[in-house]
Amino acid sequence: MKTMPDLQKSPDTRRIAIDKVGVKNIRYPIVVLDKHKEQQHTVARVNMYVDLPHQFKGTHMSRFIEILNLYHGEISVESIDTILREMKSRLEASRAHLELEFPYFIEKRAPVSGASGLMDYQCRMIGTLDENPDFILGVAVPVTSLCPCSRDISERGAHNQRSVIDVRIRYRGHIWIEDLIEMVERCASAPVYSLLKREDEKAVTEQAYDNPMFVEDLVRAVTETLMNNSDILWFRVECENFESIHNHSAYAQIEIDRALNGCG
Repeated sequence: MKTMPDLQKSPDTRRIAIDKVGVKNIRYPIVVLDKHKEQQHTVARVNMYVDLPHQFKGTHMSRFIEILNLYHGEISVESIDTILREMKSRLEASRAHLELEFPYFIEKRAPVSGASGLMDYQCRMIGTLDENPDFILGVAVPVTSLCPCSRDISERGAHNQRSVIDVRIRYRGHIWIEDLIEMVERCASAPVYSLLKREDEKAVTEQAYDNPMFVEDLVRAVTETLMNNSDILWFRVECENFESIHNHSAYAQIEIDRALNGCG
């Protein structure tokens, strides 16, 4: 068979390096550690990138998929570093980047009736490898928030909204996804559930009314909680309140690097 030209390896004379090049939005099965059931199988949306030196025209896109298939059934937080090393080697790169975004399910009981339902949380694992490895764990946690201003100025009731608190952390040791989610939920006016009976709705509504919080209060409360965990080295907290009586969302963000702030 006639040898086919490798155009990706052909030279490029523009002398412009590319920071990230690769494949995006691959749907792929992964395995995640489950605190109570050891493992949970889910489906992730995967992004895989490497850097490209200025002298090369392109990268070999098919090799990303080959690497995924090589670790089929073994893609987990424990294997991310191995996959990144394989990407650097196979694609002759100095930097590799892997993103996994996936739903994670937790069985959650209603506060009064004890009715059980599955809650899904959108989670992220982001790994980067150049000279040193870097790993970020992220969770997006839906919660209830109730407006303190509305409660103070209204004769009857107060407006509330569903909020999403997005937390990303760098840490040492091991932190369970379930524990990180619980840290965040404790900081809200009230948690969100998949199944509530009437007695539960009453309890959750009254809990939120007794614990009003602005979007600023939410990110500060989560920040205090994360700062109390010495294993968390860096974090970013974002909160978006999907307002129920305004035609906009309220937003706040805090990012803290404990090493830079002398808290490591």
